[in-house]
Amino acid sequence: MTHAHPLAGRVCLITGASSGIGAHLARRMARAGAQVVLGARRTELTGTIAEDINSAGGKALAVALDVTSESSIAEAFASAESRFGPVDTVVANAGVVRNGRSTDAPEADLRQVYDTNLLGVHLTANAAARAMMAAGSRESEAGRIVIIGSITAQMTGQGDAAYAASKEGVAHLGRQLAREWVRQGINVNTVQPGYIRTELVGDWFDSDGGKAQIAGWHRRRLMEIDALDDLVLFLCSDASAHVTGGTFTVDDGQSL
Repeated sequence: MTHAHPLAGRVCLITGASSGIGAHLARRMARAGAQVVLGARRTELTGTIAEDINSAGGKALAVALDVTSESSIAEAFASAESRFGPVDTVVANAGVVRNGRSTDAPEADLRQVYDTNLLGVHLTANAAARAMMAAGSRESEAGRIVIIGSITAQMTGQGDAAYAASKEGVAHLGRQLAREWVRQGINVNTVQPGYIRTELVGDWFDSDGGKAQIAGWHRRRLMEIDALDDLVLFLCSDASAHVTGGTFTVDDGQSL
């Protein structure tokens, strides 16, 4: 039997929630009954999204969050708990990309990619686990952490070496943390999406190179923004009680 609101009662914190997949999932999870905390540096954008959710009858809070700062993450979790109670569900979605050949990449760009995409996920997951264990996750088995990775983790290409390496890093990090917290009632899983038209990829897919890339895929199309909805909601819900340490590819066959 499918529950009409599979995330009812959950407090979900989403990083990178100011645009793209993060913003979309915040709205979708709120419709599924969750109390949603939108974390990002661009609070003017998350504030507007939170207002929209609240106006539609949902429950949302926008918090300033820089995933490369442990203190910023701690403050975001504290604000979430103050408003809604302990966070029991986290979607670690924040990420950046800096394209270009590795030999041309400035050190600052490489550090930003690794600090945001890998260190940021680890810091976010650590804060989530501390909050969940303090709230009794070992007994409730309610802890859920979903990491948003990328199919680039299992591919090779040109111009995205740091991004792809960071995403392979978080896939294995997810397995490591799932093992570490397996007896603490916390499930950790990674979702690896294919290419979706978001702010992260900019206007690449309108260029000749981007169109050629799409033409090379078997189904010759980009995925829609809602492609991850069902899987992410499942992994965040009580229904996924026996699913942890998984890496799930959702790419419409782009990597085949």
